[in-house]
Amino acid sequence: MKWIRPQRSDNSSPNCVEVATDGAGNRHVRDSKNPASPVLTFTPDEWSAFEESVRDGQRF
Repeated sequence: MKWIRPQRSDNSSPNCVEVATDGAGNRHVRDSKNPASPVLTFTPDEWSAFEESVRDGQRF
């Protein structure tokens, strides 16, 4: 999988998350400062719900 950082991430700081997509459309999220840490996996529907919540201004 190819891991990417959000566009708004400051690449000079290791404190962010990275996201990857697999062939089934699942999104995988990991801590960029510890790539060997556990990975969270979200289905396409779960990821879409998350994105919609962010667009709506919901805070987590």
